[in-house]
Amino acid sequence: MILVIDALNRDRFQSVIDDMFQLRARVFKDRMGWDVSVEDGRESDLFDNLDPVYLVALNDEYDVIGCNRMLQTTGPHMLTDVFQDILCGEPSLRSATIWENTRFCIDTERLKHPDSTRSVSSTACELMAGIAEYAYDSGITDVISVVDPAMDRILKRCDNAPYGYLGKTVQMGKTKALAALSDITEERIARIRNFAGITGNIFADEDEVAEALAARTAEEMMSPDLRDYCDEQIAAATTEHEKRAALALRAALAQTSRSRSDIRA
Repeated sequence: MILVIDALNRDRFQSVIDDMFQLRARVFKDRMGWDVSVEDGRESDLFDNLDPVYLVALNDEYDVIGCNRMLQTTGPHMLTDVFQDILCGEPSLRSATIWENTRFCIDTERLKHPDSTRSVSSTACELMAGIAEYAYDSGITDVISVVDPAMDRILKRCDNAPYGYLGKTVQMGKTKALAALSDITEERIARIRNFAGITGNIFADEDEVAEALAARTAEEMMSPDLRDYCDEQIAAATTEHEKRAALALRAALAQTSRSRSDIRA
């Protein structure tokens, strides 16, 4: 599922944003060796202070498994203000209907874990579809993506090939960077969906995610003994009625723990 985070709902999903910044640090600094700023294990830059739109891929447990960032080109953005070398002196593309897509990454370690029910490929395609569908619904006609050659090949393999490129490819850290252009059309969305076998709505319900994250936080506030007791009751349930009762007990105890924490605060 894809959660859209923007200036209007950012305060609701600070924990998701924090996890996203940690994922970006692992990918762009540790794995790819890019010259990015990392503090306390989190990668962010000045563009994260400009109210970008984040599209965040979540698994069924609401963990962050992928993300990307979208910025309007009418203001500061990476291609114009950081990757000027790519443009080779060409003028920047600036338009209210042309947006920039950067910081696309997937949590390959989490997705390759034996317990994962999602694959790297399916998550990447769902995130690509989310970018195209969000852009289409927002009236965006074109997206500029600053990517490395490996990501460019992935776009082509997923039937999401760019229709053109700006400037040239430049070296950045251990890898290279280039600017790919994608038109946002119903045809592109259909191609991505058909390639990946995606059906139905891929966007998460904000309230549902917020409630699930609040419930998880509440459970984390429970004492270890109480959590173990609840887990034992759920595991010992022999009927659906007993399981529902055990789950309801855990939810009630978690809420009590959270309420007590709020009172102390």
